[in-house]
Amino acid sequence: MDIAAPRAYHPPMTHAPDADLLIAGGGNTGAALALAAASAGLSVILIDPEPVARRAAPDFDGRAYALAAASVRMLTALGVWPAVAAEAEAMRAIEILDGRLGDPGPVRLRFEAEDLDSAPFAVLLEDRFLRGALLDAVAAEPRITHLSPARVVDHEAGPAGAVATLDDGRRLSAGVIAACDGKRSLTAARAGVTWARGRYDQIGLVCAVACETPHAGVARQVFYPGGPFAMLPLPGDRVSIVWSERVREARRIAALDDRGYAAEIALRAGGLLGRVALAGRRWAYPLDFSLAYSFVGPRLAVVGDAAHGFHPIAGQGFNLALRDAAALAETLAEARRRGEDIGAPAVLERYQQWRRFDSTAYGAATDGLNRLFSSDFAPLRALRDAGLGAVSRLPALKRAFMASAAGASGAAPRLLRGERP
Repeated sequence: MDIAAPRAYHPPMTHAPDADLLIAGGGNTGAALALAAASAGLSVILIDPEPVARRAAPDFDGRAYALAAASVRMLTALGVWPAVAAEAEAMRAIEILDGRLGDPGPVRLRFEAEDLDSAPFAVLLEDRFLRGALLDAVAAEPRITHLSPARVVDHEAGPAGAVATLDDGRRLSAGVIAACDGKRSLTAARAGVTWARGRYDQIGLVCAVACETPHAGVARQVFYPGGPFAMLPLPGDRVSIVWSERVREARRIAALDDRGYAAEIALRAGGLLGRVALAGRRWAYPLDFSLAYSFVGPRLAVVGDAAHGFHPIAGQGFNLALRDAAALAETLAEARRRGEDIGAPAVLERYQQWRRFDSTAYGAATDGLNRLFSSDFAPLRALRDAGLGAVSRLPALKRAFMASAAGASGAAPRLLRGERP
């Protein structure tokens, strides 16, 4: 479908904008961006289609985030982390295994948190706790106006600013609009943004289990021919399962009752978890790839899943979204300090240059890893096992991988270093 070019802004604004930044989409990424921008002194309007009560519902559904150390520093700087720290589980080690169904195989590579200067390099936090803490922080921040439920149904951009039209007819103006409305972002599409897209012959299966064998804070990822099978430690004797499987097999498994589903997990865990029982809901979703050709448009910045969606093989999706949010907040704040129009093309281009290369490189890496490891072809298996062994024997290379997992590599925005933008 051809996307029409954005309409010219008409009539011109004759009053001060309602906010510096208007955010379309009130999920975790939108809330984090709102807090990041407010911490930089910007006024924000956060537009959320979901009612706050539904977002804040404390039901446990098994979803969790592997938050890199840099993401924890950002959430700490934003005042969010103290509210959830007690609910997080430190990731003390990561083990990589290359197995066959029913046999995870030997540990090919192990990363120890103590090998980095700051441990742990990541923590596991359930979505239900993060959602609530972000909403509480948004509600407590006077620079943020949170409209919920409300939806952006149209927007216009021009030399003086941007205007968003809401589903109730209200029109709100801002210097910049941020598209945080997910992979199929209508906000970005209206501005002419397009995406490179692809689909894997895999389905993602996500749940949490109670396990008989204590996890000891060790995250494990087993590479099976059907796709990676990750066991991520949660508080107590629980583990978050993030699992990729070929479409036909995944559909068979998803159709099983809870007991049969748990048996499939135990088979792939190969005794590493002991007996398991489901704890919470089960999720199944097709795995695909998307990357925006442009992270910006006229007075628009594209952030998080609206900009990129990759294979969950490394579990870095929300960490990438936080990097986007931190980079955009810092870019806008620096432009404001210089006396620039924060929605000027040159300003938004700085955000794009900061984030698009990192996102593209990460997407290429995850795509390549999934193709390399989701195969039982003997030469490929020998090649990847040799590569894992080489990383294990080279401390400098091992530390580089760990630094990347901790979010400590590259030009990190100030928030990811624990500083205000």
